[in-house]
Amino acid sequence: MKFTEEHEWLRAEDDVYVVGITEHATTQLGDLVFVELPEVGVTVTKDEEIVVIESVKAASDILAPIDGEITEVNTALAEDPSLANSDAIGDGWFFKIKPSDPSQLNDLMDEAAYKSMIG
Repeated sequence: MKFTEEHEWLRAEDDVYVVGITEHATTQLGDLVFVELPEVGVTVTKDEEIVVIESVKAASDILAPIDGEITEVNTALAEDPSLANSDAIGDGWFFKIKPSDPSQLNDLMDEAAYKSMIG
């Protein structure tokens, strides 16, 4: 798995990456009550705002961790945003992205670096 400084995780699955937010992020945000996911087929650029989430504490934007095409979204999460709280790196994933520049993944943190960052 790879991690961003914005508390997103990426997990390889064939030629796409599954993307979500970390347990640390869900703890900081509190219970999620709303998630607006991107459209399938949309091409995104790294650091572009592509997901809107609202929690009991705040509204936040999730940024594209890499350049690529959105190939699938988690419709179950849109219907039940609390999945991100109960299973952040399992059923609570946000979208799948096919990278257009796989070398961008080299700029992301591994799990040890992420854990060190959140200290």
